[in-house]
Amino acid sequence: MNGRQFGAGLILDGASFRLWAPAAKRVDLLLEKFYPLRRGEDGWFVAEIADVKAGARYKFRIDDEIDVPDPASAFQPDDVSGPSEVIDHSSYQWRAAGWRGRPWRETVLIEIHVGTFTQEGSYRGMIAKLNHLAASGITALELMPLAEFAGKRNWGYDGVLWYAPDSVYGRPDDLKALIDEAHLRGLMVFLDVVYNHFGPEGNYLGRYAPSFFTGAQTPWGSVIDYRVPQVRAFAIENAMYWLHEYRFDGLRLDAVNAISEPGEVSMLRDLSIAAGHLSAETNRYIHLVLENGDNRASLLDAGRDPPCGQYRAQWNDDYHHAWHVLLTGETQGYYGDHTKSPMRDVARALASGFVYQGEASAYRGGQLRGEPSGMLSPTAFVNFLQNHDQIGNRALGDRLEGNVDRHAIEAALAITLLAPAIPMLFMGQEWGSKTPFPFFCDFGCMLADAVREGRRREYAWAYATYGDEVPDPLAESTFRSAVLDWETCNERSGQKRLALVRELLAIRQREVVPRLAGAAFGDAHAADNGLLTAYWRMGDGATLQLEANLSTGEIARERRETPGALIWGPETGDVIPPYSVSWRVAAG
Repeated sequence: MNGRQFGAGLILDGASFRLWAPAAKRVDLLLEKFYPLRRGEDGWFVAEIADVKAGARYKFRIDDEIDVPDPASAFQPDDVSGPSEVIDHSSYQWRAAGWRGRPWRETVLIEIHVGTFTQEGSYRGMIAKLNHLAASGITALELMPLAEFAGKRNWGYDGVLWYAPDSVYGRPDDLKALIDEAHLRGLMVFLDVVYNHFGPEGNYLGRYAPSFFTGAQTPWGSVIDYRVPQVRAFAIENAMYWLHEYRFDGLRLDAVNAISEPGEVSMLRDLSIAAGHLSAETNRYIHLVLENGDNRASLLDAGRDPPCGQYRAQWNDDYHHAWHVLLTGETQGYYGDHTKSPMRDVARALASGFVYQGEASAYRGGQLRGEPSGMLSPTAFVNFLQNHDQIGNRALGDRLEGNVDRHAIEAALAITLLAPAIPMLFMGQEWGSKTPFPFFCDFGCMLADAVREGRRREYAWAYATYGDEVPDPLAESTFRSAVLDWETCNERSGQKRLALVRELLAIRQREVVPRLAGAAFGDAHAADNGLLTAYWRMGDGATLQLEANLSTGEIARERRETPGALIWGPETGDVIPPYSVSWRVAAG
């Protein structure tokens, strides 16, 4: 079983099955007939059954009352409540067998939802687009969560069987083929994983292992109790499973601020240490990234390899929010924390990472948020202008391209893609796609009604404004509207935006990436007239310099000699044109 505690695994003459069910009195294995499992210590039920081969389907019967899938199922061919399938992971023949990954500083991410990335909506369907991504200058795919969810369509954050890549996208070998083909093209592949809750449909753990949960609630489901050793092991083993069996290059952990561990050594620390051991054993680069609304800089260390106990980087929501307010003028919800001076907030994010580094957040009722972050490497932050949340949690799922002047967007891209932080795009953003990405799911009737009602409460203002234009999250048409419009990539505007992104990312790899090892924050300033300036101290002793006019008018200045060699943008003199961005490198 390759050292796994949970689930089914092939052994010499059959298969081994293990279920942690501390609240069960009896557990039977359902194959072609019933097999009673032997109760061991600490709530474990185990059995070794001869002549079981890969492809066998099974369930567990709990106390002669309910049949459940394996919570560590490797594959669910018939959705979350169907039988689990025994998978032989050793049978896949990897073509990119010598792949070791890439250093973190080379990372340029693109976030992708498998089901809407192509018309096929499958792992195999994505392979035909890998050449496009590599040619664009992207070096890493980040897949939204794949853990088996209820129904045929979902963002992925409602997964209930963490070890099973969802069958709606293909079989396990199809996912491996996608990762293999990406590696052959020099592309890393990351996976978004959710360890703060289980989805609302198809989770049976509460029946036979209620100690998985504390009884408290996150906004999305019951709080998982990582003080329980078996529960902690379940999550850590799952992370190592994705990294080892599927050879993902890294993981992005969703909303870790919703993980509650009072008075305990953090599960996050133990998971990071386990990944460090795997990295050393396999001689591979493994990168772990957080989403953390609490802005805990102490969890991050981009420089140590592997960052034992800490994490390579964090999604920088502050950077996005400041830019969004600056570009759109929207101030609802958490954007309200950036209304005073969004351009100065952009400057602070460029100068030291987080915007909120211990200041009071009005959106959080005056609660202090964040820790000082300027001492970290700039590569400890993943910066972006759009992602699934910031598009999909809008009432209409509309992108920036439908709401903001293209010159403003291109200026923001020129800053984001060349700044030392790790940049991330959302699928289609590289050519300026306007395809919406609304929230969608596929739950049963009662839960479907609850989801609809919840969305109506959360976006009451939008329903009042747009009425029937707000898409029904349960309708298949809402999902279909999110399928990426690849044909627009070939239109004139798409080709122009794609050429810009390719040019910027080529300059990044040539001029910025070789200097990122040992780079440090410098300073940044935003003036009332729209002038933004910033600099960073690079690892080779050079200084990377930014000058940008983020206004619609020209900015006059005294003629002066600007030190450093221009690497991108116009050579400006007495006047800085509207939405112009210039980057220079001055030798140390």
